[in-house]
Amino acid sequence: MVTGYESLIDGMANDPKDRHVLAAAVRANAEVIVTYNLRDFPEPALKPYDILAVHPDDFLLDQLDLYAGLTVAVIEQQAASYRREPTTVAGLLPLLERAGLPRFTAEFRRHIR
Repeated sequence: MVTGYESLIDGMANDPKDRHVLAAAVRANAEVIVTYNLRDFPEPALKPYDILAVHPDDFLLDQLDLYAGLTVAVIEQQAASYRREPTTVAGLLPLLERAGLPRFTAEFRRHIR
């Protein structure tokens, strides 16, 4: 939970409706904002803070590349935590794919075969 970012909002140069997100990222010393909405976080608005905006598919691919075992374990835990279907990784992957993570799910399938 990030607090104390409110005074930074008006100084952000990205899309006005998402300035609070960038302000919170700056306050938290974040390196990355993970978002499907890359358009509202243009590089010139992020560069002064050394922050990158990354699509979730790219972010998760990086996590899988850097921390394959941990990423697989987290997806397994996520699937197992559901009370209703899907309660398996095989059932969860099509949902992730439809949610906009097609490259991650394809690569993830190669890791679990």
